[in-house]
Amino acid sequence: MEAPLYALLTLAVWLLLSISSASAGARFRVATYNVENYLDEPTQTRTAKSAESKSKVQESIIALKPDLLCLQEMGNLSALQGLRSALNSKGLDFPYWELVTGSDTNGHIAILSKFPFAAQRSRTNDHFLLRGRRFRVSRGFGEVDVQPAPNYRFTLIAAHLKSKRPVPQADEGELRIEEAKLLREEIDARFEANPSINLIVLGDLNDSKDSPSTKTVLGRGKHKLIDTRPSEQNPEPGDSAEERNVAWTHFFAKDDSYSRIDYILLSPGMAREWLKEGTRVLSIPGWGLGSDHRPLVAEFEAEDK
Repeated sequence: MEAPLYALLTLAVWLLLSISSASAGARFRVATYNVENYLDEPTQTRTAKSAESKSKVQESIIALKPDLLCLQEMGNLSALQGLRSALNSKGLDFPYWELVTGSDTNGHIAILSKFPFAAQRSRTNDHFLLRGRRFRVSRGFGEVDVQPAPNYRFTLIAAHLKSKRPVPQADEGELRIEEAKLLREEIDARFEANPSINLIVLGDLNDSKDSPSTKTVLGRGKHKLIDTRPSEQNPEPGDSAEERNVAWTHFFAKDDSYSRIDYILLSPGMAREWLKEGTRVLSIPGWGLGSDHRPLVAEFEAEDK
């Protein structure tokens, strides 16, 4: 075969493969995990995490193989860097990261990514008034724009709302609702700037789907967020028992109760790229050694639909 003809055929094959790949779109996974006090050193109210517990957290993350990971109850910078190093040694590298340090000095929000951040807008100083007193959102809100493909970008907002643990300053439920209102204001601002935005809101919202605080985050109308509701097993198409699949994410030992309080929520635009078959709650033996939460992951295609 003559060289010019061979070169033309080679170019044609490359173009066909490129078109096919572009039409299929690259897939990526986004996960969230409350790692329960991933601390290197003890504080006045919390103990340092044991090596065995850290190892189980790392095993869980490796099992999910996320491309972008949001963590809650992450310790200080050295703890985060230690986790990144441990994951890297096991073949999971997150070169891009952000640690969001709010007024809660024990546990923070962290965002780890294989993809570069196109923008970072985390908020750590949001305040609200409740019964005449001013309160600060204790863990802040993490926010980044991520670009997993040259022609595809999405925004991620990570949250860890007030827990159900009583505090002397105010009612924990009222505090959680006020934090949820501020989070929803941020969501609405993103929709106002771009009604078709690719947006993921995820994290530990510390209450059930039908609670006032979670409903506030979800919103209503055309900008209502879509709940991915990951479960242990991916339902088959047309499975009438889909909602019976085990979807709890948190075990509360005091009450011996299981609940779903961790979420991956999507804007309508982002939901068009959502791949349900790649969305699940991780279930592995000994999961509780790592945390009282189980991680969840959702999969997407990096192409606007």
